[in-house]
Amino acid sequence: MGVELEEFEPGRWRVRRERLSAPVSNLPRPHVISDAMPPTEQVDGRFYESKSAFRAVGRANGLVEVGNERQKPKPRNSGSRAGKQQRINSIRKALEKAQL
Repeated sequence: MGVELEEFEPGRWRVRRERLSAPVSNLPRPHVISDAMPPTEQVDGRFYESKSAFRAVGRANGLVEVGNERQKPKPRNSGSRAGKQQRINSIRKALEKAQL
């Protein structure tokens, strides 16, 4: 069994090897988050090893998991007359400070 060379550029050679197909993603493998976790006690006194079961019990008891709560949108007053007047006053105040 001899060594077979291949020219990959004009005047440059390398040993021919079996090439793997190009990856579909630039990641080395798919990212999978496991449902398993160490036994953790929930408010009902039971220990859970499944994240989904743990969260389901918490939701059923009205708990909010920290980091998963939904943020309420902040009301914008940009369309109101009071908001417009606040902007005008703020700009006027900034211009007065700049002219000192």
